[in-house]
Amino acid sequence: MEMTGARRIDVPRQQVWNALLDPETLRACIPGCTGLTGDAAEGFEAVVVQKVGPVKATFRGQVTLTDADAPQSLTLTGEGKGGVAGFAKGTAWVRLTSQGDATDLEYEVEAKVGGKLAQLGSRVIDGFARKMADDFFARLQDRLSAPAGAAADRADPREPVGD
Repeated sequence: MEMTGARRIDVPRQQVWNALLDPETLRACIPGCTGLTGDAAEGFEAVVVQKVGPVKATFRGQVTLTDADAPQSLTLTGEGKGGVAGFAKGTAWVRLTSQGDATDLEYEVEAKVGGKLAQLGSRVIDGFARKMADDFFARLQDRLSAPAGAAADRADPREPVGD
């Protein structure tokens, strides 16, 4: 599977770069993430619970960052295993470009899935992957655009705070 996308984030490029390397920001922005440890230099270990079609699984995986050219581009490589549900692995190339006080984030992804996930068919997998990417970048934009500290302690920055 291959996928490309772009999103404008209304904060300066250095702020987006810092967020992409911050484990707390990543934990809050990855849909279904229940745990994320590590750092950008050594790599991250993540636990993500997702339902893809009829298959629900807990994926445990690792993500490494390479080819970092701060604050312009980096490569993320990851692999996750979800037991009988199968596995997912892939690479994402991310580029950041300044647009005044905003940042254009572009990405290209190559991914493979196996096991029960692969049996769901490419249409289901492609739709799920696009939704995951859209959700991640929407959460990242919400988190970065929120007033200082407003979203810092919320797992999903789109959730209302109190009533």
